[in-house]
Amino acid sequence: MTEKVAIFEILTGKINLQVHFLMLSARKSRCTLRGMNTLQTAISTLEPMVVAHAPEMFEVLSDPAIYEFENEPPPSVQRLADGYARRETRVSPDGCERWLNWAIRLRTGELAGYVQATVLASGASYIAYELSSRFWRRGIGSAAVTAMMSELASHYQVHTFVAVLKTANFRSVALLTHLGFAPGSVAQMAEFEAEADERLMVRPAALGAISQ
Repeated sequence: MTEKVAIFEILTGKINLQVHFLMLSARKSRCTLRGMNTLQTAISTLEPMVVAHAPEMFEVLSDPAIYEFENEPPPSVQRLADGYARRETRVSPDGCERWLNWAIRLRTGELAGYVQATVLASGASYIAYELSSRFWRRGIGSAAVTAMMSELASHYQVHTFVAVLKTANFRSVALLTHLGFAPGSVAQMAEFEAEADERLMVRPAALGAISQ
């Protein structure tokens, strides 16, 4: 990736102003900020995540069953809201990753959890998801992840989906396998920074839709 920087110094007394013009390559243009679409499945609506979701999502993410294998619940609604505020930019500070998060709202009006993607400039995307245990084994997660992957492929030019999870997390392994993911290679383990106790699973976008 190339970057040309032109620096102009304007000196007035003790004032030194530097104006930086950044001319980015065509490849980096994929990092341009865009709005997110609301997505639909047969059983839920995926709403672009905003700060206003924090109180409801705090209740969802307070379920201790979610953290059997890793992580821990958010300590407060405010901490969760602060994180969502940062992610509302939808882009990393350096501009080269898209941060995309959707809240999963059921037809009953309840929030079930969320799906998220970190889209890399290479065209690969990490995916992740979290659902309250009340909504496991009902097809909600697989439908939401499928809808997100379709959106990533069609609107963000993602060609490879990547999931990194704890090796012991048999439920996620089963869900990802159902969705067409397969174990990553040794080279991919290094590329996507999977740790020794983690499993890397990958899926090409070209695989197409998986029946639910």
